[in-house]
Amino acid sequence: MSDGAVLAAVRHLVDAAQFGCRIIMVSGPDQFASAVVDADGGYITGRLPERLAGSLVADAVTLMSVERTTTVRYGEEEAFFEVIAPRPKLLVFGAVHVAQALVPMARMMGFEVSVSDARPAFITSDRFPDADELLAGWPGDLGDRLMFDRRTFVVILSHDARYEDPLWPVVLGSSVRYIGAMGSRKTAAARRERLLAEGYPVEAVDRINGPIGIDIGAVTPAEIAVSILAELTASRYGSGSDLELIGEVQRLTKSEYL
Repeated sequence: MSDGAVLAAVRHLVDAAQFGCRIIMVSGPDQFASAVVDADGGYITGRLPERLAGSLVADAVTLMSVERTTTVRYGEEEAFFEVIAPRPKLLVFGAVHVAQALVPMARMMGFEVSVSDARPAFITSDRFPDADELLAGWPGDLGDRLMFDRRTFVVILSHDARYEDPLWPVVLGSSVRYIGAMGSRKTAAARRERLLAEGYPVEAVDRINGPIGIDIGAVTPAEIAVSILAELTASRYGSGSDLELIGEVQRLTKSEYL
């Protein structure tokens, strides 16, 4: 397999805004063997040593889930995993003051940001000059303009059940990376009880982070936005425990590699 085929596969993933991983054996008898796999662990191109292929692909899928580029040791052999991740998309529902603080911070962190609200007067470029997309309307009316996939993070800031409730059938059944909803602990508990009573599976309801954000004692809209982005980041990159699922992680993290 040529380097050109590998680079073409990586370019395809980037152009298509899809997750993938390039795996290169960096030591051992199969040094320089490489392959590119997709988000489900399917081969796009290349080959890997048969005795390690299952572990390599499984670990690539785990590393893609936390967007972690790294080197992993398998006994006396090492493999380098280069994760290809599309630009993350943040969907913000509710054009409130917290959203106004959240949007520019999220843009600085590399998110493509869309803001949605049923009130056209609140969805303006004056209020959200940093948003990539402004969506005026009820969730049910936006149709194909809303995309809930693996690159998507969902933040629900609206306190209006008429706006929030139509989102749950789509969001809870999707593959989005993060779901957070504004509200007090009492509101979050009531929401959970209501959704379970409506027949949503426990594992789906438990995906909702509510109250939204890491508890840092935030009070102002900007402080709440920081707490939300901290939780988003933890969800996006995972924790050290995620890496304990794979072999002996070595040397490189994504930030050091870049």
